[in-house]
Amino acid sequence: MLGTQPLWCRVFSARSQHGLQRSAFALAIEAARASGRSLLDLTESNPTRAGIPYDHEEIGEALRQAARAAYEPDPRGLVQAREAIAALIGGSPERLLITSSTSEAYGLLISLLCDPGDEILIPAPGYPLLEHLCEAQCVKGRPYPLRYDGEWYVDLEALREGVNASTRAIVSVSPNNPTGSFLRQPEFDTMLAQGLPVIVDEVFASYPLESPRERARRLEGGEGLVFWLDGLSKRVGMPGAKLGWIAVQGKTERVEAALERLEWFADLTLSTGAWVQRALPGLLRAGARTQRAIHARLRSNLETIRESLGPDSSISLRRVEAGWYAILRLPAVLDEERWMERCLDAGLLVQPGWFYDLGRGPHCVISLLTREAILHEGLARLSAIVASAISSPDAPDSR
Repeated sequence: MLGTQPLWCRVFSARSQHGLQRSAFALAIEAARASGRSLLDLTESNPTRAGIPYDHEEIGEALRQAARAAYEPDPRGLVQAREAIAALIGGSPERLLITSSTSEAYGLLISLLCDPGDEILIPAPGYPLLEHLCEAQCVKGRPYPLRYDGEWYVDLEALREGVNASTRAIVSVSPNNPTGSFLRQPEFDTMLAQGLPVIVDEVFASYPLESPRERARRLEGGEGLVFWLDGLSKRVGMPGAKLGWIAVQGKTERVEAALERLEWFADLTLSTGAWVQRALPGLLRAGARTQRAIHARLRSNLETIRESLGPDSSISLRRVEAGWYAILRLPAVLDEERWMERCLDAGLLVQPGWFYDLGRGPHCVISLLTREAILHEGLARLSAIVASAISSPDAPDSR
């Protein structure tokens, strides 16, 4: 690919190429919007655009008070902020490191655990950001599969077979995005048994929708080294606050060694805003209202999907234990690319299953954060698209 580019482009790194790749689906959406076509969007996952209530007065007051304080940087995060997080999740503030986001937390952990050319095991299906974060640091994100048999589970044999001499860590997203499945204790135990650090991303854990069979427990001590990730973006619906954290679990000497090295990386940029750290206790109080509203929206929308599809629908809903997304299995009368074309032709925007590496037949993914009226209309439109395709699967698309 480098040989086809102008000579001046060769000053850029090879890994920067990843950000230039655009899928045909992304280009089709862009073209539809550029033409002025209206798209009914069932993918909205930004709570600040989804009609979710916020206590703006309390948020503003917390930030105003924080702005009066002197700047006293701490690469691990200000003590009062770490104490607020520890009170929220349990554990010691001394085992926490504050970041500007969960994405930055992943970047710090990749830097901590990997050298270029190393590998990290990541779940599939899963959010593609994980693979891109690995690529940005010249590390390979090797997928291990989640399977579905009425509920999602980790293929433990495939997980074990995926570990090799280059593997430096295992990532679990619990609940997973987009499957909404929690990490089970036997799955967690198998990951720890590989003798590798485990990274558990819990950003959606505050939003259970069904009772899981079992959830992995956070155990202090033990032989392993575990990094638990979370932040304000999902927990209280404040992506603009830009604050996340890493909680480190394991034997004391391992935890201290990990935090000492993480602190060095964090000290290079001191990226987390001091004001948001000082305001954190107030933001958590204000965010409780938003969290409840998000949770209510998710539960209501999941029930709406169940009622809308019904037992006789050609569209089936995959089991959702938690989180902000729902996976819909579409009939195999068309492949996934054709389904996405038909949805766009009908002015409906959903995410294709391949975006998350779902595989095994056509799927689409929709956001449970969608405004209720839009979800009702979108489900009706999707059902009509499916009914039309079943009756005439070979009909040409209108574009």
